[in-house]
Amino acid sequence: SIILRKWFDLLMANQEDLGRILTAEQGKPFAEAKGEIAYGASFVEWFAEEAKRVNGETLPTFDNNRRLIVLKQPIGVCAAITPWNFPLAMITRKVAPALAAGNTVVAKPAEATPLVALEATRALHDAGIPVDALHTLPMPGREFGEAALAHPRLAGVVFTGSTATAQWLNRRLAAREGAILPLVAETGGINAMIVGSSALAEQVVDDALASAFGSAGQRCSALRLLCVQEDVADRIFAMLAGAMRELVIGDPADPATDVGPVISDAAARSLREHLTDIATHGRILESGTLGPAQAHGSFFPPTLVELDDPRQLTREAFGPILHVLRFRSRELPQLLAAIRESGYGLTLGIQTRLASTEAEVFAGSLAGNVYVNRSMTGAVVGVQPFGGSGLSGTGPKAGGPHYLVRLATERTLTVNTTATGGNTELLGLG
Repeated sequence: SIILRKWFDLLMANQEDLGRILTAEQGKPFAEAKGEIAYGASFVEWFAEEAKRVNGETLPTFDNNRRLIVLKQPIGVCAAITPWNFPLAMITRKVAPALAAGNTVVAKPAEATPLVALEATRALHDAGIPVDALHTLPMPGREFGEAALAHPRLAGVVFTGSTATAQWLNRRLAAREGAILPLVAETGGINAMIVGSSALAEQVVDDALASAFGSAGQRCSALRLLCVQEDVADRIFAMLAGAMRELVIGDPADPATDVGPVISDAAARSLREHLTDIATHGRILESGTLGPAQAHGSFFPPTLVELDDPRQLTREAFGPILHVLRFRSRELPQLLAAIRESGYGLTLGIQTRLASTEAEVFAGSLAGNVYVNRSMTGAVVGVQPFGGSGLSGTGPKAGGPHYLVRLATERTLTVNTTATGGNTELLGLG
């Protein structure tokens, strides 16, 4: 815990420098990059305290002559595989709990963003973690996976990334001989926001804009499908399109920039292909314009696409594309069923002033994180543990009370204190 606290202090002390590296490497606007450093540091602070809570648990004496002691022991070597969209926060979110549980870690940052991960690692070594306890290895993902998953010393895997990669990891771990290893996987989602006719239109637009286009839409929690009750749909869609026209697309190092580039040319090409495919079902309502300043680089304009059916959105488009649709009030149960059928269960937004609508939507959703009358991104560590189910991940939720213990082995020791005259020191327990 002491070392993790020192790591937290070093990350916060170097927030500006780490933010600049993150902006240059990942393309996130500088204000968002600084926010990520603070967000990543909050995981370190949380797990430093969790280590004290979890490792200090001892259940009380039972029936005056029996004592139950719960011991949590490290599982061993953990492989931590992290994505490029939050390259520092995901390193801290994986490494801090593994170390807090007493394990050693081999971390594999995303190929596109190794520098900020290496800087975070250096800070942790400076804080006092031995080099042998944490190795960060920038290398191709599949190459790392093949080597790590076959290694006999591997004891567990923590991962954030695509659903397809999580499924591959799951198959490879299941095919191993020997012990059954834990896999903690966090993936993405086709995240919806349900807007009832009682919602405040201005709040809907503000929250949808932040949820869909923050970080250029490159968040696993980002809003992908905005479902608006038809009574208010025209007004909200028009307001949203107008607000989108005010977004500044450009250099992420410029404080005036709202939306920076997507991570790569390949990512931009994939988004263009998605729009071509979805055009057979939908209609583009608004799309930003890229000027000469965006001619070089992997920029993609924020885009608004109207669909007729949620089933037309079959995959996560990881970028600044927001799909919208209209629904009638009486069709809400069918809409929720269609969203469940996607198999994803990560985040869901509800915009309403009716408690009955809030309750109905929450009950009809599989989402691990549900937000009412606010944006759908920015889960607070320790307050809003983050994670989903189904195609969106395995749990336990990050930043919650169950994550650290997943990376430990729980053992119980029950002592009949009568046989030792009530003296547990005879057993080395005093």
